[in-house]
Amino acid sequence: MWPASYPIHIAVKTTKMTALTILMIILAYLGGSLSSAVLVSRITGLPDPRDHGSHNPGATNVLRLGGRLAALIVLLLDMLKGMAPVYLAWYLQIKPVYLGFIGVAACLGHMYPIFFHFRGGKGVATALGTMLPIGFAMGGAAIVTWLLVLLVSGYSSLASIITVLLTPLFTYLLKPEYTLPVSLLSCLILIRHHENITRLLKGEESRLWGRRATEVMKTDAVAQKRDERDKK
Repeated sequence: MWPASYPIHIAVKTTKMTALTILMIILAYLGGSLSSAVLVSRITGLPDPRDHGSHNPGATNVLRLGGRLAALIVLLLDMLKGMAPVYLAWYLQIKPVYLGFIGVAACLGHMYPIFFHFRGGKGVATALGTMLPIGFAMGGAAIVTWLLVLLVSGYSSLASIITVLLTPLFTYLLKPEYTLPVSLLSCLILIRHHENITRLLKGEESRLWGRRATEVMKTDAVAQKRDERDKK
């Protein structure tokens, strides 16, 4: 209930903005639920990334399964899922803190997609996409960090983990008003990487390139052929 002295036009404007923010959060989640990796794999004839390779529907696994062009398309689409709703919300003049939560909603859709039985990816590319409309410096810092760690280590998962750990710091230094939602999103992504963290500690994680990556791809190819033979 608004106070009697509260201007009616401000009350109406606030109510409209609240409704618009809730609508954008819902749309961001639904858009994030469109699994680029699964859809692109179906179109290009690649195996379902949820059932092959690392079983993660993301660009890295699509690349491991043999589709370089497909992996690039998945990467761009995943980033677009995060960038589009945040940019639209910014254009609609939604408050900064709510922009962050709209980005979180897009990433939650990617991680737990309602259209694909809640079997989603890790959310790294989508999270990077959400940062670009907020600030190119912040998004650029995250992308450069990811690339540097990947080039040095060869581990896509390690690059993602280190980037996620550093991103709240980048946010605090460059765009402090977004620190809370970015920190929340970083925690969610770290939780999604718990299996990768365990494999890294045990020395069992596969690199994006190199001998172990090749072995993983060969093993998965053999398993795929066996499954196809069993179906016949």
